[in-house]
Amino acid sequence: MSALPSRWEGIEDRVPDSLDDLRGPAAGTVALPLHLAWSGLREFDMSNPRLRMSMYRTVITGGGRADAVAYLNAATLAADWPTLRMGLGPRYRRAWEDKHVMLAFGERG
Repeated sequence: MSALPSRWEGIEDRVPDSLDDLRGPAAGTVALPLHLAWSGLREFDMSNPRLRMSMYRTVITGGGRADAVAYLNAATLAADWPTLRMGLGPRYRRAWEDKHVMLAFGERG
């Protein structure tokens, strides 16, 4: 019997190489596809910080690189990171901060 792959496997590969690649919306309502939001809320009002961070957590922890590019916004991610990072597991936090050191130091680009 073969073991299933770990959900932690390849986290680093899901992080875009540059925050400039993140082209998601900064305003309005975002509707996530079923492969990301298969249970519960699918639409997120970007003006509501709790909903926005919930969506960002969903994309970061459940999505791939293409999802991050499509649904995350670089400026919004940087602004919300100090709070958002506390809601992520340490492996996700480390993967994003290792690749984008400015997030770990609270720099906004």
